[in-house]
Amino acid sequence: MKKLSIEAAAKHFGVSKEAIHNRIRRGSLEVVVEEGVKLVKVGDARVVKPRAKATAAPRNSSNDERYYKLLQEQNDKLQARVEKLEGETRTLRDQKEQMLIEERQKIEQIYKDKDAQLKQVLNTLATQFMLTQAPQSVKEEITETVEIVEVEEESSEPISLKKYLKSKKLSEKKSSKIKKRFMKKASSDERIITVGSKLYIDPVKYDYSDLF
Repeated sequence: MKKLSIEAAAKHFGVSKEAIHNRIRRGSLEVVVEEGVKLVKVGDARVVKPRAKATAAPRNSSNDERYYKLLQEQNDKLQARVEKLEGETRTLRDQKEQMLIEERQKIEQIYKDKDAQLKQVLNTLATQFMLTQAPQSVKEEITETVEIVEVEEESSEPISLKKYLKSKKLSEKKSSKIKKRFMKKASSDERIITVGSKLYIDPVKYDYSDLF
């Protein structure tokens, strides 16, 4: 029988020193003290191997697959729901923007109509006032100018070249040159209408920039 130190005994049995001390306290190991050193008597006892660490029970792969599959299905449903809500949100936002645009256009059109009506009323009042206060010659000129403007802005019917040039307030020299150009083209240009000795044009329908 051999006598070993606590540390040597621990190595011999393949355990910790604390385990040797526990065995000594339990009396499963005989101990002697020589020269103040505690020694453990060991014989042919079998060396104790350290206990293998307990391993976790193997997981059931079938259960794991079902669990992951369930998580994936829930994730897919949540993702689909999120995409649906995002689509509905975009649709509502687009509808709101379109409604705001339409309302703004309606308001702008109302103001335009009101402005046009107000201008028409003011023009009518101003014309009536001028006609009542102006001499006869001026009255005739105002009336003719109003007719020219009305024809030019509201109608696409032909207007006499003379009235049109008068409405543009051109000099007599320039008006004379333009009349000559129109007279030269009158017989061959379909844009110019000849009635007797008068020439008529339709500035709404045709472009006469080459003759002005």
